[in-house]
Amino acid sequence: MEDVGHQGSSRTVLVRIRSALPSLRPSERSIAEAVLADPSRVATISIGDLAEECGTSTTSVVRFAKKIGYSGYSDLRLDLVREATRESLANNVPAEVYEDIDQADSLQDVVSKIAFNETMSIADTAQLLDVQKLEEAVAAISVARKTDIFGVGAGALVGQDLRQKLHRIDQTAFSWSEAHAAWTSAALLDNSCVAVAISHSGTTVDTVDFLRVANDVGATTIAITNHADSTLGQEADIVLCTAARETPFRPGALGSRIAQMMVIDCLFVGVAQRSYEASIAALRKTHAAIQVRRLSQRMPNQ
Repeated sequence: MEDVGHQGSSRTVLVRIRSALPSLRPSERSIAEAVLADPSRVATISIGDLAEECGTSTTSVVRFAKKIGYSGYSDLRLDLVREATRESLANNVPAEVYEDIDQADSLQDVVSKIAFNETMSIADTAQLLDVQKLEEAVAAISVARKTDIFGVGAGALVGQDLRQKLHRIDQTAFSWSEAHAAWTSAALLDNSCVAVAISHSGTTVDTVDFLRVANDVGATTIAITNHADSTLGQEADIVLCTAARETPFRPGALGSRIAQMMVIDCLFVGVAQRSYEASIAALRKTHAAIQVRRLSQRMPNQ
């Protein structure tokens, strides 16, 4: 892997660590989680202290640094300092906002921390997202006979949003949240169709199987995931990467959902642009169809 230390790439150091998580050994993963939990503090401690905290060896710390693109721990620490400084200056936030939500936090603390993490999830995703891959996905969906979308849990909610958006511009799309229904629908796809799978981890078994079925029948497959090297990413023709900042509140899918929604919005706008006049006409028609059902439209003038 290319040595990225001292090359002005500190903007993405935490993004790279998050993306690498599924491919790390257990000892390396514990180091990654320690860095992600408090990058500013890790940047100030020695390699020996970090290894001791993580219950591993200094050799594992060096191996971890090299796996994410650095020549050694000192280069990694330098970029962690740069990243923390950059984010603090760019967002004008106090250091405590970087910490995870704690039981003792006030509601104002919760608002500040969630706003910061979701804002940075969007900013990081915007930087990480491969525009060429996005263009390929837009092109495929634009001409698809049908687009099938599948996700589990929060991924299913994001999939429903994509289906609704595509439907409003007269694109044939279906979203599935039940695995058997998704697989049977995917089995009826062909090379004129697209299958979109959404999974933050890229390891959700049902979602991976959905993409495999779609692959087997020749559909163009798209994965939306935080981890390009995950099983789901490896199954897809096109991978659209998010850079969500998750915390121990991961079951709430805080960062991942907002990052996925950003990618969905980019996909939708890209598809709509491909047939701009027809899309605008369809959006106007669908808006008019529901506008007359608003209470304000039925009330007599006062």
